[in-house]
Amino acid sequence: MADLTAAQDGRLRRPAGIRSIRLGDTKVSYVPDGDVRLRPLQLLQDTTDEVWATHPEYLDATGHLVGSVGGLLVEHGGRALLIDAGFGPQRLAAEEGPLGVIHGGALLRSLAELGRRPEDIEAVAFTHLHSDHLGWACDPAPGSDRPAFAHADYLVSEPEWDRRDILLEQGMTAQVEALAPRVRTVTDGQEVFPGVHVRITPGHTVGHAEYVVSGGGRRLIAFGDAVHSPIQIDHPEWSSAFDHDLVRTAEHRRRLVAELAEPGTIGFGVHFADVVFGQVRPDGDGDGPAWQPLDA
Repeated sequence: MADLTAAQDGRLRRPAGIRSIRLGDTKVSYVPDGDVRLRPLQLLQDTTDEVWATHPEYLDATGHLVGSVGGLLVEHGGRALLIDAGFGPQRLAAEEGPLGVIHGGALLRSLAELGRRPEDIEAVAFTHLHSDHLGWACDPAPGSDRPAFAHADYLVSEPEWDRRDILLEQGMTAQVEALAPRVRTVTDGQEVFPGVHVRITPGHTVGHAEYVVSGGGRRLIAFGDAVHSPIQIDHPEWSSAFDHDLVRTAEHRRRLVAELAEPGTIGFGVHFADVVFGQVRPDGDGDGPAWQPLDA
């Protein structure tokens, strides 16, 4: 599940703020854009009312599962890479389905607090092409008719971009048109930035990607939407309603959880509450906490 201290401190009920850790000469920082409130039974359809009654620490006062929306800034040798670009300056509410409310708008301010301007970002690497990861790469920046990162390369896994017809079918023509001139496709195992390698992990989407950041004898796995909430770490069989292939995603999540339990391995969950950086206890088997957030 999640660390008892985090539950007692209320970190599972609030979205994450700026948090940073170091991997040798590389600094990685969570860059908040906003937050999301999800309907737990609709998001994780294999759960029950009893599950959430047993774990109220994940839910806000209205019974929604609390999550974060943002990106991951990777800095090395004066250079900067951004992994995912938040939801952008917008708000969306849904009357039914897994999504309650999602909003963005803070990412550029968060970057500024970290001492970075959009112009400093040489590339934006996407875990996948859902709108809550594309935001500022497609939406015009304040006072401009161009996206905030229009100068940068947009790194998209090759199979994800090859199936952009799925986005068109979902009414995301404007996003595809904004991305297309800047897209550079990447392949499994490719190094896209010093110490950052992509690995393609289909399931959540047809070409979903994770990014492995290595440095200082440790590695961080930015696993995108392979996991939406730390409660899934202890129950990898619980797939999300947003997953393209429920079975394939669950199989990958089981392997991922085992990998995150290896020494020197840190996970980054972009949609987790205020526990975005963490490690997995080897004994997290349902009888005790599995996700141990780092006090970054």
